[in-house]
Amino acid sequence: MADLSVAFRKLRLANPVMPAAGTFGFGAEYGELFDLSLLGALVTKTLTLRPRPGNPQPRLWETPCGLLNSIGLENPGLEAFVAEILPGLLASGVPVVVSLYGETPDEVGTIARRLPPGVAALEVNLSCPNVPGKLSVLSPAEVAARVGAAREAFPGEMWAKIAPEGDFLASGLAAQAAGADAVVAANTFRGMAIDVEGRRPVFANVAAGLSGPAIKPLVLRIVYELCGALAIPVIACGGIASGRDALEFILAGAHAVQVGTANFFDPLAVPRVLREIGEVLSSQGVEVLEEVRGCVRKR
Repeated sequence: MADLSVAFRKLRLANPVMPAAGTFGFGAEYGELFDLSLLGALVTKTLTLRPRPGNPQPRLWETPCGLLNSIGLENPGLEAFVAEILPGLLASGVPVVVSLYGETPDEVGTIARRLPPGVAALEVNLSCPNVPGKLSVLSPAEVAARVGAAREAFPGEMWAKIAPEGDFLASGLAAQAAGADAVVAANTFRGMAIDVEGRRPVFANVAAGLSGPAIKPLVLRIVYELCGALAIPVIACGGIASGRDALEFILAGAHAVQVGTANFFDPLAVPRVLREIGEVLSSQGVEVLEEVRGCVRKR
């Protein structure tokens, strides 16, 4: 089996496969189905300073080859997470990446500062298309402010998850300049659905986030361009449902991959994607993942 380990600036993972924030909860349910130590890392549901009830139902709407979601960042808040959830995650032995969202840079810094030792990395959520009244696409200056606040508050590995819309290259460069150790590309695309019988938008917030296989070609281009523009690693997130999907992103230069919507139709998607990566590389005689990373660019 090929060596699938990956190294970031301040973190080394046994393999490049992890769940995407918001698609894996806090891991407890999936831990009943497979050994979480198989994960390269566990990315938590996005955490906010105070508890959030989330958006009204409906929150999910299936589309051809994709999924619209309007969850609204439902979560128990920082205090309950640190006291009741995080200890169990840390005890599992899998590197824990805490996804966080702050409405202001100060709020981002507060959350990052209050996380206890043992967290492997932060993932700063810099776009959310389903929070009422909030920007879903931040300007590069706003990206830099939030990333800078997290960098000042948290000494460990810190990733910036950017929006796929707007000037994603400028956002990636702004995150890099502000101290991000990696960029996660990307969050969901803004979309909507209409209830024909009811003659109204399906979602209370009108807009929702589109994810799933439908967006993979779009995100693949984004990742390819970011890998050419940034000096820090890029973590791919968007439409990955198989080992071959994951390898497309790695061939384009991605350092690691996150599996999201696939977890909903296959709860064993993450370990399956990992297994399939190994099988494809072994069939090609590749012994170390680094041998193929970015090779499309090198051609």
